[in-house]
Amino acid sequence: MKNVLIIGATGTLGSAVRQTLLSATNQQLTLFSRHAKKLKINEQRERVINGNVLNPSDLAAALVDQEAIFVALSGDMAAYAQSLVDSINGLAKKPKLIFITTMGIYQEIPNWLGTSPDPNKNSILRSYRQAADIIEESDLNYTLIRPGWFTNGPVDYEITHKGEPFGGHDASIQSIADLVKRLVLDTELGKRDSLGINTPTNNH
Repeated sequence: MKNVLIIGATGTLGSAVRQTLLSATNQQLTLFSRHAKKLKINEQRERVINGNVLNPSDLAAALVDQEAIFVALSGDMAAYAQSLVDSINGLAKKPKLIFITTMGIYQEIPNWLGTSPDPNKNSILRSYRQAADIIEESDLNYTLIRPGWFTNGPVDYEITHKGEPFGGHDASIQSIADLVKRLVLDTELGKRDSLGINTPTNNH
C-alpha cells in the first residue's frame, strides 16, 4: 500500500486519476487543491488539504510520508515545478514525482501531425518547457507526461519517449489516468523519463 498525493485534485486530470486509483488500487490518497475541502471523500482512504503549491508550509504538510506525487496544474508551471523540487529535496525520503506537461515542449511534433513551434518563443509552451527543464535537472525520481489534446474515450494509448517523434494528436483522459496508475504502482517505470501519450493512429 502506498500513500499518493494528488496536486490539482479538483481538476479534470486530478479527478480522473483519483477515481482510477480508488477503483483499481488500494492506495491511500491525499487530495491537495485550493478548493479541496469541497470534495466528498472516502474517509477510509482519502484526506484533503486546502493549499497552494507556491506556499512551502502547505506543501510540507502535504508531503509527509508520501511515496508518489501526481501533479496536474495550469498556470505558472515553472514556479510550481521549482516549488515542488525545492520541497521534495528537503525530505529524507523522496517520493516519485509524476508531472503533467504537454506535447510539443521538445519540438517533437512530426510534420504529419502539424506545426512544432519553438517552445522558447511560444507563450503556451514556454512555461511547460521551463517546468520540464527544472524537473529534469533535479536528481529526483520523476516522470514527465506529455499528453496530446484531452478527449473522452476508452483506455487506449501508445507511449513515446523523449527524443522520439510524438505519436498522435489526442489522448483520452482515462488513458492518462491509467498511465499514472501504472507509474504509481511501479516505482521504476518511467524513471527519469519524459513520456508522450497519445491515442494510436494509422498515420505513421
